[in-house]
Amino acid sequence: MKYMGSKSAMLRNGLGELLSEQVPVKSRFFDLFCGSGSVAGHVAQQFDIPVIAGDLQKYAVVLAAAQVEQTVTFSSNSVWTSWQRKANVWLGDNLQSLEVACQMSDLSGSVCEMRRTVSLARDFCGGLSSAFSLSRAYGGYYYSPLQAMYLDALRFTLPRKHSVAALAALISASSTCAAAPGHTAQPFGTKDSALPHLATAWLKDLPLCTQKEFEKNSTKIAKRKGSALQNDAETLTEKMRDGDIAFIDPPYSEVQYSRFYHVLEAIALGCAGEVSGSGRYVSILQRPQSKFSRTTQSSNAFEELMRRVSASGADALVTFPAGNASNGLSGLRVEEISDKYFCVKKRKITSTFSTLGGNAISRSARQSTTELILHLVQK
Repeated sequence: MKYMGSKSAMLRNGLGELLSEQVPVKSRFFDLFCGSGSVAGHVAQQFDIPVIAGDLQKYAVVLAAAQVEQTVTFSSNSVWTSWQRKANVWLGDNLQSLEVACQMSDLSGSVCEMRRTVSLARDFCGGLSSAFSLSRAYGGYYYSPLQAMYLDALRFTLPRKHSVAALAALISASSTCAAAPGHTAQPFGTKDSALPHLATAWLKDLPLCTQKEFEKNSTKIAKRKGSALQNDAETLTEKMRDGDIAFIDPPYSEVQYSRFYHVLEAIALGCAGEVSGSGRYVSILQRPQSKFSRTTQSSNAFEELMRRVSASGADALVTFPAGNASNGLSGLRVEEISDKYFCVKKRKITSTFSTLGGNAISRSARQSTTELILHLVQK
């Protein structure tokens, strides 16, 4: 999963150890900014404690739900066979378009020929019927015409049984197949240097990737049934109480995260809406906005969150880059605010973070950083 600020590495580098020390003696675990669900899923599958995960964006909630709500395994093969069959039947009503999509999805020949095929593919996808909402928005850009049509078909025919695991699989597969240098902020362009990357991405088998992710999801078992909620962090604190512990990993970028995952959000919702620009964005008014990404509001937002968590009686674990972040917060400021409401125990670890798609020349795709882990205990 291409995810900005994923805590997977930190789980192997200090955070996992701290969770092992603190979680077993708590009543419930709250992940207030769950993102891709790596921490929430880790806790749910390792410890006998309910996990409540929350995020502003639907796709993140779906990914977390697939990891914290399921308590028994299931056989994915029969469900997938039925799901794929229904998707193929749905596509069968558009057989002529499907044949054209197949022809346009193999980028080969000279760069001029490839560029012409991309242009034709975009026109073709834009002219599909309204039933192909995702194809019309992203076909010829993030996905080949064939990938895009299957994306619509699989989303439309989502199985009722194990639907959360299925939708999470489709979201993950869509991230894997996206023709984008990092996350889904912008698709590869049609410059000579980008076209080979676009061609490689368009050849990925989206249904097969979905099947593999669905099989993985069928075995993700929470030791105790939890829940995933589409809420802001402040709202989630209203559910917290003495004996709980919260994991708090707020945004550290001034750029709203919804920009980087707008494609995955559309897949989660099942409809893309009107899009524009090279990034194929919907209107900013339709994308979730976080106060934590606004330089003028991030400090006050973090302080209000700390006040609420403290008032609930819960303890907390906070992660944040040790230096200055572009959203106006810094590790020092986060520590100062936390100290007003909690007894603070601090650790520093070296980790890596994504730069949202490096260019391999002036910016690496991943860079080292020093992160704070603050263990906050009630005063």
